[in-house]
Amino acid sequence: MEILENKFNVSIYPKGNELTIEGDSNKIEDTLKVLYILKDMYNSSDDITMQKVISIADNIESDKENQLISMRIKLPYLGRSIQMKTISQGEYLYKMQRSDIVFASGAAGTGKTFLSVAYAINLLSEGRVERIIITRPVVEAGESLGYLPGDFKEKISPYMRPVYDALYSLLSSDIILRYTEEGKIEVAPLAYMRGRTLSKSFIILDEAQNTTVSQMKMFLSRIGEKSKAVITGDISQSDLPNNVESGLENALKILKGINGISFHHFDKKDVIRHHLVSAILAAYDNAGK
Repeated sequence: MEILENKFNVSIYPKGNELTIEGDSNKIEDTLKVLYILKDMYNSSDDITMQKVISIADNIESDKENQLISMRIKLPYLGRSIQMKTISQGEYLYKMQRSDIVFASGAAGTGKTFLSVAYAINLLSEGRVERIIITRPVVEAGESLGYLPGDFKEKISPYMRPVYDALYSLLSSDIILRYTEEGKIEVAPLAYMRGRTLSKSFIILDEAQNTTVSQMKMFLSRIGEKSKAVITGDISQSDLPNNVESGLENALKILKGINGISFHHFDKKDVIRHHLVSAILAAYDNAGK
């Protein structure tokens, strides 16, 4: 039992012919898989050695990791698919598939926004949602864009550019233009979500660390029937004033435990930009910057 407890970070308590296992639900599941294999070996009079237990446990974890990394997001429009580059990305996709609301936090460059946009396109292509709505808080302009020169698109373009970058890397410009005109793809500042009910949609709130608590509450209350929502952000990169609590940080604290909501955190080791980016981020963290 000690081998499994150390391997999966669980606690196992024998009670007569029964066992009680405490720990993370995924780790409990892995532990049970090993125990069932060992039970079959025992019933078959097979020798159970310490090395066999370790080997079985290693294979259980290895199989799970291989399955996660091999997960793909199909993009029928382009005739290709996006393959997960890390175990964490596979876990993120798994949560998006199974939960109506997913909070994804962590450093830039881990694929939080890109993968959520790709998965949204996949669902749209399969007819499982009717539109994709991508929004961001426009902190620098106080979400009041009226005084800026140009039309609506020109006003918000600097703030929405990263979202468009993701879209254009996944869809042709012709499809994006057509879907925008048809209302199947909408990109707009968070302030423009107020008062709406977003049904049969895949809704992405990007840069959520820059929302206030009231803005986050407003956004979450917009989610309608048959919709999915993904909220992404990095709480270490908030542009809010020091005395204003981030809506993302607040939500991560108070919404845990609600069925249908999943949380995923990307570490710096999950950064898939230039290989030096992870080292740079770690250096700034160590310096307290």
